Amino acid sequence: MTIERMEDRHIAEIAEIEKACFEHPWSAEGLRAELGRGLFFAAVEDGTTVGYAGCQTVLDEGYITNVAVLPSFRRRGIAEQLLHEMIAQAKGLSFLTLEVRESNVAAAALYEKMGFQRVGVRKNFYSAPQENAVLMTRYL
Repeated sequence: MTIERMEDRHIAEIAEIEKACFEHPWSAEGLRAELGRGLFFAAVEDGTTVGYAGCQTVLDEGYITNVAVLPSFRRRGIAEQLLHEMIAQAKGLSFLTLEVRESNVAAAALYEKMGFQRVGVRKNFYSAPQENAVLMTRYL
C-alpha cells in the first residue's frame, strides 16, 4: 500500500469511499475543488484507492476534514499511515485540528495515539444521528 498526494485520478474512488463512510458525503465536484489546496492524501492498494485523508489549511492552521477508509480495508493501519503522512507534510503549520463523533471511540483512540489532545466539545455538531463532536488538536 502507498500513500500518494490526492490527484484527479483518485477523485471517483474517493467519492465512493465518502458514500460508504458518511451520511453526508462530499461529492466528486467538492473533492475536486480541494485539489491543490491544503493537504489531501490517498491510500492506494493494488491500484485501488482504499482510503484518504484531507486537511484544509488557513495561514498556519490545519483543519482535518476527513479521514476515511473503506470498511473492508479497516483495521489494517491505513488511517494511521495517512495521518503519519499528513503530520510529516504539515511543515509550517502550528497545529492540526479535527472533530470526531463522541461515539467513535476507535477513531478518538487513534487520534490520541497520534498525539492529538481533547480540547473541547461542539454540542450537537453532527446530524443523522444528532451527536456531539469532540474537538481534538495536535500542536506541531
